[in-house]
Amino acid sequence: MSGMKLPDLVVDKLKLVPTNPGCYIYRNEKGEVLYVGKALNLRNRVRSYFQESARHGLRIARLVQKTRDIEWLVVDSEVEALVLECNLIKQHRPPFNVRLRDDKSYPYIVITKEKFPRVIFTRNPKQGAGKVFGPFTSAWSVRETLDILHKTFPLIPCGKSWSGRAEQKPCLYFHLGQCLAPCAGLSEPTEYQRTIERVEKFLSGRSDQLLEDLQKQMQDAAEELEFERAATIRDQIESIERIQERQKVLTSDGTDRDVIAVVRDDRGSAIQMLYVRGGKLIGQRQFILDGSAEAAPTEAVQEFVKQYYSESTEIPREILLPVEIEERNIVQTWLRGRRGSAVSIDVPQGGEKLKLMDMAATNAEQALSNFRAEMEKKEAWADEAMSQLAEALNLPAPPNRIEGYDISNIQGTAPVGSMVVVENGEAAKSEYRRFKIRYHPEDPNDFAMMHEVITRRLRNYLDKDEKFSKLPDLIMIDGGKGQLSAALQARDELGLTIPMVGLAKRHELLYIPIEGSVALPEKPEQSTNYQFQRVIRHYEYTDVELPLMSPGLLLLRKLRDEAHRFALTFHRKLRDKRMTGSVIEEIPGVGPRRRRLLLRTFGSVDGIRRASVEELAAVPTMTKRLAEVIYDFLREE
Repeated sequence: MSGMKLPDLVVDKLKLVPTNPGCYIYRNEKGEVLYVGKALNLRNRVRSYFQESARHGLRIARLVQKTRDIEWLVVDSEVEALVLECNLIKQHRPPFNVRLRDDKSYPYIVITKEKFPRVIFTRNPKQGAGKVFGPFTSAWSVRETLDILHKTFPLIPCGKSWSGRAEQKPCLYFHLGQCLAPCAGLSEPTEYQRTIERVEKFLSGRSDQLLEDLQKQMQDAAEELEFERAATIRDQIESIERIQERQKVLTSDGTDRDVIAVVRDDRGSAIQMLYVRGGKLIGQRQFILDGSAEAAPTEAVQEFVKQYYSESTEIPREILLPVEIEERNIVQTWLRGRRGSAVSIDVPQGGEKLKLMDMAATNAEQALSNFRAEMEKKEAWADEAMSQLAEALNLPAPPNRIEGYDISNIQGTAPVGSMVVVENGEAAKSEYRRFKIRYHPEDPNDFAMMHEVITRRLRNYLDKDEKFSKLPDLIMIDGGKGQLSAALQARDELGLTIPMVGLAKRHELLYIPIEGSVALPEKPEQSTNYQFQRVIRHYEYTDVELPLMSPGLLLLRKLRDEAHRFALTFHRKLRDKRMTGSVIEEIPGVGPRRRRLLLRTFGSVDGIRRASVEELAAVPTMTKRLAEVIYDFLREE
């Protein structure tokens, strides 16, 4: 650090850093987060980065050189600092942190938290929804397991939630003995709970204990001459034994543990996890760590453990690591609090545990090799696609960042716009933005809506809005010359010069604007809720037809389809809220109870809208004054 002059703001901030535990944030000259860290003593840790005698590796040295501002958040303990650090890394994705990349959505099995629990497949287990098992690597094997479970145990096969009251007649599954019919009020909660407990034992890897219980129940049923029940239990035992044969026995002690191995190269690090439950291997999973190419294996493993278990729905009794981590004690304390019982973190030195680690490391090597090949293929394709677009559109350089825009509405109702982004050929979902369009003409005007969306997006950039801090190398408009012309007009009015292209669905043609004469701005066109200047520049358009399966066109088509999907999803959400009565949520003085009473009395928002002031005032808890407010609000709306 010798000879480097620190920015004045950093020098001033270093004098103010407290000695409390907490998290610190380093930012660059644009205010972007570069790095997030935690410390028991913030002052000592933060100042250690900027001391002249400090000897840092290349990564930290670059971090210090780029830092222009420091922030910190004080907490009460180091455990709280650890949790906050994980949340901040997830929120900001700082480039100098080791970050967990998990592009895949893995399947889970959830036993729901209900009076009559369901056993369901999900890729997005929600906190508090029930007991979660997984993740599993194969969706097919999960669905097959669920199919066997439903055939083996009388679970709810329809996937619906039931209270246990008689709500309908029992279906065919009840008569086949594959459901206890809680929908018809025929199932006792205690009997159903015994079935769920068996399923939990099986999914937790305790199938040996489950088989012992079932063997005893079968013998008891046979001794009591209940041969039909004994035969049913026999079939359950055979189904479980068939599944058990596929599970590899790895350890003899029957402990639940996660095994974590790491391998690294110049691209980064790969993590391999083995999930061992009851001594059997029940699943595995691979992860890639971004920002870890220059990080030591101990740092990569430590950051992975913190980020993975901050969201994991299941924490085992034991976690095996390939290397010792600096924060082992505090991480164990944190995990113990999350699990509610003891958790040990060990580095195996021999025996069965070391064999498990070697197996995980071999799989991690294979995962990293596959990732390397996949990334090289993706990068080559992206480079070709961007080079092709640069040549076809006459751009000065390949467009690394491309933004796509689309409008979605039905006859002008609930109009929305979408902005989706690809960077270096990959979707940058954290950069996606949605716009609730403010312009509501009597007749739908897609051109004016597109003009509004592009204007708001670019104006936000000029106003230094953090959410719109980057400019694209290319803007793609979903539509023909009309939509493209409106977007160009919005860009020109703000004095920017970003290349634009339109992509029409018919024949997949690219419309490229060619600037013609420049006209003086005319008087702004007036409209009910929206106004903009007339065209400042005149454009002519040339059509370019790329080969249908060329990388450049495929990239734009993918971007267009994603923009359409993103806009349509938002439009449906707004439309559905409008149809289900969310309009009255905006009325001052109408809380959840009054809203329910209004909808119960009049059936729908339209029914409320048709009601007179006197009819509204007759609803329980309603006042004459509030009835007048509702009456006036719904007519203005």
